[in-house]
Amino acid sequence: MSIYTDQLNRIIKLPQIPKRIISLVPSQTELLHYLGLEEEVIGITKFCVHPESWFRAKNRIGGTKQYDFNKIEALKPDLIIGNKEENDQTQINQLASKYPVWMSDVLTLEDSFDMILKIGDLVDRSEKAQELVTDLRNAFAKLEIRRTQKAAYFIWRKPYMIAANDTFINEMMRIAGFENVFANKKRYPEITLTELSETQPEIILLSSEPYPFQEKHFEEFKKACPNATILLIDGELFSWYGNRLLKSAAHFLVQKY
Repeated sequence: MSIYTDQLNRIIKLPQIPKRIISLVPSQTELLHYLGLEEEVIGITKFCVHPESWFRAKNRIGGTKQYDFNKIEALKPDLIIGNKEENDQTQINQLASKYPVWMSDVLTLEDSFDMILKIGDLVDRSEKAQELVTDLRNAFAKLEIRRTQKAAYFIWRKPYMIAANDTFINEMMRIAGFENVFANKKRYPEITLTELSETQPEIILLSSEPYPFQEKHFEEFKKACPNATILLIDGELFSWYGNRLLKSAAHFLVQKY
């Protein structure tokens, strides 16, 4: 019997190395693929789009917040991997009453490194996980400190919702060279365009996920902030916290916002 502690300080007991894993988080699903768990991962969510081969071939057990419990039961998992922010606590508690459930809680880059190492240990891929964290530390160390620009990061429309403080997105904004104009707010609050205008951002970042912003939405923001630069950005580079961070670091290194 092996005993593990997740990022919520919950104790997980596994009688053996897990061979039937369900992942409830897209970025952690991609991480499991990177670590070489092709055979062990038997279930993912409908939002686990990377890698495409898994998205097409693996059993889908629902979304990140609504699960098909009958499908999960039929798969007989010996480990389920989730995340505090992305998964529904009530349903996680229901799953944890029947299966070992390991939960991450990622708000900072260091949290992501800790998550990678702990999952590596959990699934018997410690060496590969350590190599990834070393590569990530080296990649992010190359980022130069640049002039900080005031920015707002939008994740939703109707209602308008932004990424504020206490989020991984806020951490990645800082690393990319942005000062979050809504850092005085918490998590993902709703705001109005009037509130946006009052913050006078230099840049407005419109994310590709979870709301698929497009250029056709520029005008409504331009009316509120005529002097701001409006950009469509790849949300995965700011919100995914597994091996995709290698792409984030490479992008931030060359991108001049």
